[in-house]
Amino acid sequence: MLIFFRITQKSLIQDVYRFKSYLPLILLLVLSCQTAPEPTKIIFETDFGGDADDLGALAMIHEFQRRNELELIGITVFNTERYTISAIDAVNTFYGYPDIPIGLRNGESHLNPWNHSKAIADVLPFDLDQSDAEDAVKLYRRLLSTSKDQEVIIVSVGPMKNILDLLNSPADALSPLNGNDLLHAKVKEMVIMGRNFPESNYEWNFGGDMPGVTKAVLEQLDLPITFLGAEIGDEIRTGQVFNQISQAHPLYLGFYHFSQYAPWVKDRFGGEILDNATFDQGAILYAARGGIGQFWNRVVDGRCVADSLGGNKWVSIANSKHSYLKLSMPIAEAEKQFEAFMLGNFQ
Repeated sequence: MLIFFRITQKSLIQDVYRFKSYLPLILLLVLSCQTAPEPTKIIFETDFGGDADDLGALAMIHEFQRRNELELIGITVFNTERYTISAIDAVNTFYGYPDIPIGLRNGESHLNPWNHSKAIADVLPFDLDQSDAEDAVKLYRRLLSTSKDQEVIIVSVGPMKNILDLLNSPADALSPLNGNDLLHAKVKEMVIMGRNFPESNYEWNFGGDMPGVTKAVLEQLDLPITFLGAEIGDEIRTGQVFNQISQAHPLYLGFYHFSQYAPWVKDRFGGEILDNATFDQGAILYAARGGIGQFWNRVVDGRCVADSLGGNKWVSIANSKHSYLKLSMPIAEAEKQFEAFMLGNFQ
């Protein structure tokens, strides 16, 4: 009996050591069988072409796409400037995403020399121009109708006329739902960059030279909305770092033209890219990673009430679906982080 026990004990020890030798391979097989988390699907509502922060935000989206954290299913555009669609398509192509659909607001085409879109389109290849863009509302309806319920985040970093037109759209061949019902069925959260918090007067994203638009949108929306006020991006300044990258990079092309010609910046231009406010990039960072407690603190129990002229006020309401973010890290650290996200220098 004693001999049998010793043999069994020895065999057991050998089995344990044999198992340990195969443990790394077993763990690798287990990990490879695990399903990777699904990226967050977003629609990017932008007024690309004016302030360069929209360009920085689009670059950031693509860097998160490369890491499977975001999936950009479509872009809807407020700015009807002639080269906007071509520039956006050029940026998408540069990052390896040439097939992202782009929708344009129904409005009159115009040429704006200080907009940076032409500077990008003149250098980088693209396939689409203004005539190729879908109607923004039609694109919204197409993308949402083919999405799962509560699957999409809309990130809005410009005036919200396209969203208002979507809310007011009737049922059609794409969906039996009207726009309001379709949006509420398919969208799990809105992320809106605009105005200052807790209150302020006119700001472009909340005004857009279209009185009452933001007020009408916020009054119709009944889903979670996270706001980032302009006060955050106004403090976080980035751009000079792009002087060190290739002059054929869209961030260099766009920010250089913006620094040279934007009315509120050009007087300081001295031949190099200037630091600029990062209004829109924070909205993308939140959509991709959340970051509450790391990048942001969240203010709750209130509602953003917009007036008809582009102003807003935070009104105390318990258990509201509205919230707004406050930066929780030092400004200098946030600037480094935002630059890293735009340039893809992060894990």
